Amino acid sequence: MAKQEHILVVDDEDRIRRLLRMYLEREGYRIDEAEDGEEALQKALEQDYDLILLDLMLPGTDGLEVCREIRNKKATPIIMLTARGEESNRVEGFEAGTDDYVVKPFSPRELVHRVKAVLRRASATAFLSTETETHNVIVFPELTIDHDAHEVRAGGKEVALTPKEYELLHYLASSPDKVFTREELLRDVWNYEFFGDLRTVDTHIKRLREKLNRASPQAAKMINTVWGVGYKLEVPKE
Repeated sequence: MAKQEHILVVDDEDRIRRLLRMYLEREGYRIDEAEDGEEALQKALEQDYDLILLDLMLPGTDGLEVCREIRNKKATPIIMLTARGEESNRVEGFEAGTDDYVVKPFSPRELVHRVKAVLRRASATAFLSTETETHNVIVFPELTIDHDAHEVRAGGKEVALTPKEYELLHYLASSPDKVFTREELLRDVWNYEFFGDLRTVDTHIKRLREKLNRASPQAAKMINTVWGVGYKLEVPKE
């Protein structure tokens, strides 16, 4: 029997929570609700959700702060909901660690599509069958990526990454020393219709470096900016 995915819906408007619950339960998801930042944070840290739909404008602790607090402890996929569609707010959301961004008013059907896309990506990078014969591991000095186990180690220490951060690192590591443009990374890593700008890539690279750096500065330095072009993962020369 397939696992019933568990989603936390966070919004201070009861009608929006009810609308999202109706559409998501119709798709077979199990739904919890929270109406403010404090309740959202408590539930998100106490339980292991498959996805969190998080409103930006919440009373008390806002969505950005909730997202940052969750990211300090967990890699749960997060879709930010907001009535503010300006570019700067989208970038701010991605810098806080959100995986996607949906602007109100939104089509519930489009939001369900986004939910499925994020869950699909998270599932694709989760544990594969234990029957798999080939152990799919990329090994560099100071950095190991075990794709079967969805595990990253830098300097021997495990690094907790969001699904999108992991996908980005694995994509770069699969073609070491190759330079990818931001457009290529948006197309191939954000592999669904994505209404964002190129700085989305920059903010994810920044967060990825910061997380790797906490475990191994040498591993973080492997992700190189090629000015005017894009990024590459550079293998240290002996």
